Order: sequence, then C-alpha cells, then structure tokens
Amino acid sequence: MNKKIFALLSVLMIASLALAACGGGAKKVEVFSWWTGGGEAAGLDAMIKIFNAKYPSVEFINAAVAGGAGTNARAVLATRLQAGDPPDSWQGHAGQELIGTYVAGKQIQPLNDLYEAEGWLDVMPETLIPLISQDGNIYSVPVNIHRANVMWYNPKVLADNGVAVPTTMDEWLAAMDTLKAAGVTPLALGEQWTKLHLMETVLLGSLGADKYNGLWDGSTDWGSAEVTAALENYAKVLTYTNSDSTSLSWQDAAQLVINGDAAFNVMGDWAAGYFIELGKTAMTDYGWAPVPGTVGVFQFLSDSFVLAVGAPNEEAAMDWLKVAGSKEGQEAFNPVKGSICARTDCDKSLFGEYLQSAMDDWSSNVVVGSLTHGVVANDSWKSEIDTALGLFIQDGDLAKFQAALVAACAASGPCK
Repeated sequence: MNKKIFALLSVLMIASLALAACGGGAKKVEVFSWWTGGGEAAGLDAMIKIFNAKYPSVEFINAAVAGGAGTNARAVLATRLQAGDPPDSWQGHAGQELIGTYVAGKQIQPLNDLYEAEGWLDVMPETLIPLISQDGNIYSVPVNIHRANVMWYNPKVLADNGVAVPTTMDEWLAAMDTLKAAGVTPLALGEQWTKLHLMETVLLGSLGADKYNGLWDGSTDWGSAEVTAALENYAKVLTYTNSDSTSLSWQDAAQLVINGDAAFNVMGDWAAGYFIELGKTAMTDYGWAPVPGTVGVFQFLSDSFVLAVGAPNEEAAMDWLKVAGSKEGQEAFNPVKGSICARTDCDKSLFGEYLQSAMDDWSSNVVVGSLTHGVVANDSWKSEIDTALGLFIQDGDLAKFQAALVAACAASGPCK
C-alpha cells in the first residue's frame, strides 16, 4: 500500500476512534417536566439559556408534557420508567412523591457527592433536606419553594361590592354570599387537580396547622366530627364556583379574576408568574392573601430535579443539575416562574412585590406540606383521595366521600 495512503487512513482511524470515545461530539441531555406555558415555561427557558451558555456542546432536549400539576406528564413518565426508557433527569416534588415513589422504586440515584462538591448543604434550607433524603442519601436538587395556600383576588371587584379581604373561613363564606347575591362569580375554579388543591387549603383553613398535619401522620382521625365540619366547609365553598370549571385550566381560572369576571381564585403562587407575564400590576390588577383560616401558615411545595438510574447521558445530566442548584440558575428561574429560591442566598431585590412577601412568610410562618403537590402523601394515597374527590364532585354525597377518605388512609397512609 502507498505509504501516503496508509498514513492518511491511520489518521482517519485515530480520529474516528477519538470521536467514538467522546460520543461522536453529539452530547445531549433529556430533561422531563410539565412546564409548558405561562411563567413556568418562561422560567424553565431562562434556566436552559444558562445551561446552553455553560455547556454549548450539549444539546438540551426539553421533554415537557402539558398538564397542570404534572397530571399528564407523570403518567407519561411512569410509562417510560416501566419500559426502561428514562429521561436523564425529571421534575419531581420534594416529599413523599419523591421518597415514596422514585426512591422506593429505585429509579433515581443519590446525589450526596454533588451536594458536597457544590457546597449546597450550606445554602439549602434545613427543613427541606429531610424531604429529599432517605437513609442518609439526598436524591434531588430543589430549584424553588412555592406556596399553595394563596387566595388571589380582584381589588376592584371587592371594592365595588363593599367586600373586605376575608381572613377567616366564616368571613370568606359571608363575602362570597354577598358577591353571589350581586351576580358576581365569587370563586374561579378549574379542572380536577385545582379542586384537590382547593380542598387541601380548605382543610388547612378549617382544621388549623396541627390537625392538618395530623391527617398525614395518623394523629387526626379522617372520620372525626372536625374533619366532617371541614369537608362541609369545602362543599359549601364549591357552591360559589363557576359552572364550567371542568373545561378550564388553572390559567383560565386565574384569568377570570384578572378580567373581573370572578372575585377570588385559590392557586399556588405560580399564578404570580402568570400575572407578570400578562403585564398586570400587583395590588391594582390583582391582590393576594393567605387562604382564609391559614394566616400565619405557609403551605409549601418544592419542585426539584433528579438523576435517573441508568441515565443515558449521566455526565450531561449532572451538568444540568449543577445549573438547577446554582445561584445563577435559581435567580434566573424563580422571579419568572413565580416562586422563591430553594437556596437561601438569592438576591431579594430581583423579585417582585408578591415574591418578596412570600420570602418573608417562608422565613417566619408555620410551615406545612401540600397534598396535591407531593409533600405529605405518596402517589397511591394521593390517587385514592383524588378518586374519592372525583366521585364526590359528581354525586355530592359527603358521608360517602368521608368514608372513602378514611378507607384511603387505611389503604395507603398511616391509619391503622
């Protein structure tokens, strides 16, 4: 063989082997979430922009699936995990959703070494670490703190009808009676998961923090008279809602308040990101307060990202987690998303009026966890509750509903 041709072939072979060794230069990472609209998608895009700047050779695959609170996305994710086709990283809620589902299923990897290398134990809230840990291992990177028990309202609608912002359950019911008599829709509501979200906040507002917590550790009896009274409050609250709720997303329901077509809406503070995206002005176009009965209580959830067992692109996934947990990433993500940083060292001046108030409350209020958003109950228990709620919405049988909640706690929760 001609020596020049041989030398050329040798060079080409070496180059080919080098490319193969580094994945052919086609590095990528697939990240799965349910952030597809409003401030949620904008916040994710802000964090992806930082990732792309830091790791320009890695293709970021945004595998987002639409569906409020992850209802649709998590069903798709479960199918993929069962098929042995995991994304590299996915969004999951801190708490029992994470521990009771993904850790219990051995589907995600511990991240202790990453926490140590990045110094995150010094900047993540002490209250949060146990909710993402099991047997000394830390399993996710929290990117934010959200508040679930927020009542959004239209200031003009309340003023026009002589209604003050209610702080107790009785005041709220009376205010909604006044609004309903005036021909105003008192409470905007959306699809099924928003009804579960509303229920958990009414339970909290009716029972108080200690007895609400007791629902999840077995010390409050789901069949007790006090829970009956709380469920009666919830049934009453539902009578003030719009008739087309089943066809509305959470954004649609929030829009009714912004447009002046409804007075109140109970939704997590991702609504703040949505209102900002719409160009609305705090305390003019919308106001907020804790859900009546929950003043001084912060019902929280936290979005986090995990590393899959068998992640196809583990190195790139770790790079994504570094961005998700970084100060730069969280400061870009949270003001747009409508949440506060999970980290404790973010610059408060970057956040709007509502989020600054949330920061103050997070640091001073009694903290309890959300049901709808994965903190207090594992997936099977939450599913049992949601099924019972769906039947109650259809038939209105409160006694049957409460009996189903008792049975759900016995089947999947701490009740004996």
